[in-house]
Amino acid sequence: MSATRITVLGDHTPSYPTHLEIDAVLARLREQGFDAGWVETDAPEAAELGAPGSVDGLWIAPGGPYRDVDALLAAIGRARAGGVPLLGTCGGYQHIALELGAALAGVEDPRHAESDPDAADPFIAPLDCRVDGERRTVTCTPGTRLAELLGTEPFAGHFVCGFAPTDAAAEALERAGVRIAARAQDVGAAALELPGHPFLMATLFHPQVGTLAGEPLSPLITAFTDAARRSCGAHAHG
Repeated sequence: MSATRITVLGDHTPSYPTHLEIDAVLARLREQGFDAGWVETDAPEAAELGAPGSVDGLWIAPGGPYRDVDALLAAIGRARAGGVPLLGTCGGYQHIALELGAALAGVEDPRHAESDPDAADPFIAPLDCRVDGERRTVTCTPGTRLAELLGTEPFAGHFVCGFAPTDAAAEALERAGVRIAARAQDVGAAALELPGHPFLMATLFHPQVGTLAGEPLSPLITAFTDAARRSCGAHAHG
């Protein structure tokens, strides 16, 4: 039986502490028998990622703007449509929101102000104040899968970001059936999930932070890897 394959799609940058935290997560997963590693957004294999059978779990990494944003959005779309477990953090969250806005909410050409600073009505807009390597209070929405995993008591989430969905973008996503799974101080909509999908969750905060210090994996990451195992098993017996 083949190992469960988890791929982080993003442009790996060793100077980013959040990427080193992901490296630590992947090292632990490999110790557990996963086939886990990075694929750069402009790598040829990115063109197939997200399709059923290409990967068992896809993690969209932080660190935008990405070298090939079209490949990234296409991979998100394949994972969404094909039921492949999908996790996004920070920039990954923002781009999952963009894809869902276009595919489900009917937003024509949703724009990201980081890559399109002249956009008149960006879907992903600058925060009033960047939050760089700081913690902000996060509160999960009762009744969501994220609340089941992380609880409904407020907690301190680690943020390194300057952009988030606008209030109008969050409302459009909710009308399309996407749940805003958490909100955060100074940030607004800080997490989303897609009901009915085997696992599609994304957070503006970084659940991987703490892994390098030896902390247990976040329940969010564990739930993602569990979903990937189930995906692998279903593919093996399909």
